[in-house]
Amino acid sequence: MVTRSEHTFYIPVMGLAYTVDSPVKVARYGISSVVSIIQDHLLEQMRKFYIEKMGRHYRAIDAGEEDHRAKRITAYLNLLQDIVDHQMESLTGEELDSGGDLDRYFNLLPDDSSTKALYHETIMAKGAGRQEKEKRLRDLVVPGTIDVNIMTKLDKLNVSSKGEVLPAEYADAMSALRGFALSRLSSSIVFSAGLNPRLFTYMEHFDDFFPDRDGNIKKKVILKVSDFRSAMIQGKFLAKKGIWVSEFRIESGLNCGGHAFPTEGKLMGPILEEFKVEREKLNEELFQLCNSALKEKGRSALSEECLVRITYQGGIGSAGEDRFLREHYGLDGTGWGSPFLLVPEATNVDEETLESLVRARQEDYFMSYASPLGIPFNNFRNSSSERQRKERIAKGRPGSPCYLKFLAFNDDFKLDRPICVSSRQYQRLKLKDLENSELGPQEAELERERILEKDCLCEGLTASVHLKNKIPIKHSLKAVTICPGPNLAFFSKLLSLDEMVGHIYGRNNAMSNERRPLVFVNEMKMYRDYMVEEFRRNTTHIGDKQVAYFQRFRTNLLKGLEYYGDIARELLQTGLTSFEQWQLELDSMYRSILEVCEKDPYKAIFLENT
Repeated sequence: MVTRSEHTFYIPVMGLAYTVDSPVKVARYGISSVVSIIQDHLLEQMRKFYIEKMGRHYRAIDAGEEDHRAKRITAYLNLLQDIVDHQMESLTGEELDSGGDLDRYFNLLPDDSSTKALYHETIMAKGAGRQEKEKRLRDLVVPGTIDVNIMTKLDKLNVSSKGEVLPAEYADAMSALRGFALSRLSSSIVFSAGLNPRLFTYMEHFDDFFPDRDGNIKKKVILKVSDFRSAMIQGKFLAKKGIWVSEFRIESGLNCGGHAFPTEGKLMGPILEEFKVEREKLNEELFQLCNSALKEKGRSALSEECLVRITYQGGIGSAGEDRFLREHYGLDGTGWGSPFLLVPEATNVDEETLESLVRARQEDYFMSYASPLGIPFNNFRNSSSERQRKERIAKGRPGSPCYLKFLAFNDDFKLDRPICVSSRQYQRLKLKDLENSELGPQEAELERERILEKDCLCEGLTASVHLKNKIPIKHSLKAVTICPGPNLAFFSKLLSLDEMVGHIYGRNNAMSNERRPLVFVNEMKMYRDYMVEEFRRNTTHIGDKQVAYFQRFRTNLLKGLEYYGDIARELLQTGLTSFEQWQLELDSMYRSILEVCEKDPYKAIFLENT
């Protein structure tokens, strides 16, 4: 039985809303995508939108209902499944070679797909031979998966209508997990942002995360990781509970969209190489641990054919890069995120923001600290939310009204409840404290910058889907936050789904004519620039911890450059670059890293053993 289409890519989660209904748009073509399920308000609004669009009666799940978060999430995911099932029934019922969705399904597949080859054979065949081939062909049609994402850090405890703190299972991430677990989906949950012991342990309560009698797992686990060590630690934690990690989704620390989780200067090439070398060991260790745990629990064992998938996402821009990454590192697939923001058929971006993205240049994409989570955040200078943030500061009313409170974690002021650092309340209190502090002018300005750079993500990351679909927005908060990876600068036009998929597979070129460095070079530059910014932000806080961190950072960067020199032969064979160009890029980066270190207060540290 065919369970996975032959597409070699997937669409990762983007923000809270940009891929919230992507399965409705692309799953029928065999393309998998990921839906964020942390914000139940949005999912309930989308459920209402689609039910009414279909002419059916909508019954609201009120926020006052017990366990309303999980119920809303389950209901929305079940609706997505219903819609995709209906689409597949309609698609497979079409006549072949009629120019409909069935033909589009096959034409979108990669050119080396065996299914696509059979399709072309079938439409050329006649008589009984065609009927037999067509039956085989229709059996190969499978939808893309409706995968979901939970950012593990978003696990705030909630309170009842009476103001009482609810048990842990009603926390944000916990109830989102339950909502997925109780849905009818047979797909994967993608955990990002690291290990959450409470959340991971909670999976043991749901049978769908364990193998059935045939060794099949209905609800699989995917971990988004930044390096091999993280994969091993989180994988073992889950395996000891009998939970199998079906895929490690490696994401570049900086060359990605949304929140960034920078490594200590470890570049993607060496990270992928370690996964390539240690992959068999990783699979064996996790397999043995997981089966031992399953045996202790009296549950069915994993299938002997169970293998961990390894995929990569972050900053891929061309078919050549995609092919090199998959073939050289033995990857099972790749994620293409930000470029799909320019594909209205696949994602939700409002018209004004789309126009801004099309006109954008490289300098319009920047690494910020706008996220209330304190994690670096890829940002867009021309977004309406960035414009709104600056206008509020200019008017003397910085910060957001903060209605949703998903990121209300801060307890600095010992109020009745924690508040969000991007809220108007927090920033007002913090600026007042700053006025009464004894910091020097430079330190005070840096602290003021840290306070005011925070922006509201709960509203901003959902506004675009409301605007595009004309869904009413509460409190008139229409400012859009969008967080593409900087790689989007090299795409400068709206694209159809066929054009974007064709670009991934090398059938056409969707990038602008502006010369684009290799994905590895782009990442190197980002890490160098990140180091410069971290130097600046830590100038007034020099201590042993910072010294050790920057020493490791510098060392890892230089080791990465050495590695790229070692794989020059493989890169040159792909035709992605010339020897002269590659050598020039590496030499330039080496010099610039040393120059940065020489100009910095940490100069003496970095000149040692260089």
